[in-house]
Amino acid sequence: MKFESYPFEKLNRLLAEITPEPSQELISLTIGEPQFETPEFIQDALRQSASLLKKYPSTAGEADTKAAMLAFNKKRFGLELKNEELIPTFGTREVLFNLPQFLLFDLDEPVMAFTNPFYQIYEGAAIASRAKVILLNLTQENSFKPSMSEKQLEEADLVILNFPNNPTASVLSIEELGKWVKLALKHDFILLNDECYSEIYTETPPPSLLEAARKVGNESFKNTLVINSISKRSSAPGLRSGFIAGDAEILKAYLQYRTYVGCASPLPLQAAAACAWLDEAHVEASRKIYKRNFEIAKEILGTDIPKASFYIWLKVGDELAFAKKLYAEHHVKVLPGSYLGREDETGINPGKGYVRIALVENETKTRRAMEAIKTCLNS
Repeated sequence: MKFESYPFEKLNRLLAEITPEPSQELISLTIGEPQFETPEFIQDALRQSASLLKKYPSTAGEADTKAAMLAFNKKRFGLELKNEELIPTFGTREVLFNLPQFLLFDLDEPVMAFTNPFYQIYEGAAIASRAKVILLNLTQENSFKPSMSEKQLEEADLVILNFPNNPTASVLSIEELGKWVKLALKHDFILLNDECYSEIYTETPPPSLLEAARKVGNESFKNTLVINSISKRSSAPGLRSGFIAGDAEILKAYLQYRTYVGCASPLPLQAAAACAWLDEAHVEASRKIYKRNFEIAKEILGTDIPKASFYIWLKVGDELAFAKKLYAEHHVKVLPGSYLGREDETGINPGKGYVRIALVENETKTRRAMEAIKTCLNS
């Protein structure tokens, strides 16, 4: 198997020969990793659970962890999921990589579709699954919302959506998600929505694909799955706490597969994660920080405040030259959009001309970075 370098490796190579302005502290707005302390109550729960290291964790997840995740879904989305409709996972990256391999293994010519630009693990999973890829371009012209032709819908075995979206910050309404659920049932493909940014919103909470499934009458979530994670929600990516939920028939077989994968979360991490999933106050505090960062960006750059995520998808022209200039003159890093996308069959890479800016820093650093970006745009 041959995998593409990760975007951050490509960026390191792009900037390798540049000596940045030494008087300025580095501000890196490249990775979607909150630069804030994990709340103290979560750290306390982890410390107090250290003695559990002497025990093996269960592949199916501990009862308290699963109960916390079910409670989160009920409170946040109004979903009273059954026990068999959710599996705790070791974050969501591992799911995004191994689930497609599990789902597509028995197919002679599997076909996988996903949004473009994208989280690179989608592409890695397609390569590992030997799947043909259909790229669903997200562009300004289509309001960064995906669509598929009838031919593509007939071909597809697995479709991965990612809304709220990384990197474009676009959001699908519950009606739009419901149309995708209907398409999955009509054309008999499995539909997965990566909802890891569902809790980082500025006004109205974005809907879940499972909410949409219920609304269009798919009570059993047939062919419908979601994943979610605590990483962005709780500034705790190191806890590696996520879940996959939806179609119980798929999850039953997938859980058996997972016993061989060996990716159960350590018990102290699960104990801390359970506390985090049950608390909303710390998440509300984080949302206020991200919203303030968006307000700063709007004040300085004139950008719109998106409905969700902590990203700005900024049009800059030559994104590679812009990233180099910004780093060289201001010691600020952003991620070229072309590194997050791929050329489709017509030669179009929808990431070209954009940079992704992760507003994950404090207000002071955010303001300096936005001023630097403005200077580069104007020069």
